[in-house]
Amino acid sequence: MKANIFVTLKREVLDPQGDAVRRSLGSLGFEEVKSARVGKLIELELDGNDRANAESHIQSMCEKLLANPVIEDFHYEIVD
Repeated sequence: MKANIFVTLKREVLDPQGDAVRRSLGSLGFEEVKSARVGKLIELELDGNDRANAESHIQSMCEKLLANPVIEDFHYEIVD
């Protein structure tokens, strides 16, 4: 079983890397980009086939290590 975890800064947290991406895209001629947010994708390969157990463990992993709940949000998808 595979899980994709997406971690992004909360909306109220400034994203200087995202702003740099937006400015750079504008300088390359892509002026239609009004904002950009940069996050991270974490891909996990999990043993077992129990989806409920996997979701519980992924939630715990994110809360304990993979995301900082003070400044980041996360969501995940399980890919069978």
